[in-house]
Amino acid sequence: MRILFDSQKEEFKTPFGTLIPNQVCTLHIHIPTSVPTTGVECILCRENGEIAFSVPMHFLRQEGLYAIYCGEVSFDEPGLFFYYFRIYKPDSSFRLFKQGHDTNMEAGDCWQVSCIPEDFATPDWAKGAVIYQIFPDRFHKHGECDLTGKLTPYILHKEWNEEVCWEPDAQGKVLNNDFYGGNFRGITEKMDYIASLGVNILYLNPISKSFSSHRYDTGDYKTPDPMLGTQQDFVSLCQAAHARGIRVVLDGVFSHTGADSLYFDKQGNWGKNGAYCCVDSPYYSWYQFYDYPHKYNSWWGFDTLPTVNKNDPGFMDYIIDSDDSVVAHWLKLGADGFRLDVVDELPDAFVLRLKNRIRQIRPDALLVGEVWEDASNKISYNIRRRYFVDGALDSCMNYPFRKAILHFVKGWDNGLGFKETVMTIAENYPPQVLSCNMNLLGTHDTPRILTWLVDD
Repeated sequence: MRILFDSQKEEFKTPFGTLIPNQVCTLHIHIPTSVPTTGVECILCRENGEIAFSVPMHFLRQEGLYAIYCGEVSFDEPGLFFYYFRIYKPDSSFRLFKQGHDTNMEAGDCWQVSCIPEDFATPDWAKGAVIYQIFPDRFHKHGECDLTGKLTPYILHKEWNEEVCWEPDAQGKVLNNDFYGGNFRGITEKMDYIASLGVNILYLNPISKSFSSHRYDTGDYKTPDPMLGTQQDFVSLCQAAHARGIRVVLDGVFSHTGADSLYFDKQGNWGKNGAYCCVDSPYYSWYQFYDYPHKYNSWWGFDTLPTVNKNDPGFMDYIIDSDDSVVAHWLKLGADGFRLDVVDELPDAFVLRLKNRIRQIRPDALLVGEVWEDASNKISYNIRRRYFVDGALDSCMNYPFRKAILHFVKGWDNGLGFKETVMTIAENYPPQVLSCNMNLLGTHDTPRILTWLVDD
């Protein structure tokens, strides 16, 4: 007979899931009467393994062959905690850990509980919303755009269904610089169609002026890519969406910029005032050079994507703090929030600062994070992230759900793994985040769902 404890069941832990400061959580553990027990305590640890405090578990009653012990836990402030039990016998003691939904002596994992800020709130309009993701270049084209100022060289396909230019150039590089001409006016023209699908949120991949068709190599944060249209075209898009009860969320790419950009200007296309061109550039401190100017820190080694020092005061002012910061600029034009690209590479302080700023400008603005794992306990670059215990992210891209669903559909899982994933996310995420999560089967970073299902 095992000792029984399952944090996902009310008979063992109430309330289910996360807590707020000073909220009482009641724990019950069932110990077989065959185990001579003189005492039980719950040991609460911080994320680094340091014991924070312990809670005595008192004998409550006996039910059949089990003795039930009860204890109450609460926290003074937000934080992520892990816990296990210590069972005392007349002449010894042992620790009890989690092993799946069973328990195990002296081996296994700790249980997890998060204490989140009492005032942590997510936008009501995002709860249960249907999200429609648009890769702007490939959605719909309406009319022609003034391509004056478009970064060159580029290829503009004459036909919508022409094959993508996927082959490397003479230097062996895949430039991603071929376009099909999807634009803001094309999205606006299709807004009735989008609304007919029951859509509540439009999530747009990057729209800023950039060299590549994916536009994750930002050239100018505050200027729309000429291929997409003008700033007024974007305003009209937002107005058309809002008139139909649809919100607009933009991609915030703040981990890196493009090498061909106003800020770095490796090609000299922007007036040669970028960090690559001169050390007295206002953007020089944004970047880390190893051997100026040719060797510098870049995103995952791609020299077209120089990494930004997110803690640089000038960068934070430009992106977050100034009156016409990047986030302020787009929110004032009509955007309703941001999805943070590779949020794991943004410091927690940066994310929270950005969250506070967008809420200052628009009290119901939404902040979504690209996280591929359980965001409640994610470790990135040896740092445990504080997305929920700081109340920083309203929502995450729910890739764990995607994996669980696809493995179940493929027959790689008999349903137990699916249940475990769903219940773990439900337990670990604040309920206000869970109701806003971006649940998905595919994105621009994954194979199309139909492709994935038919490929072995």
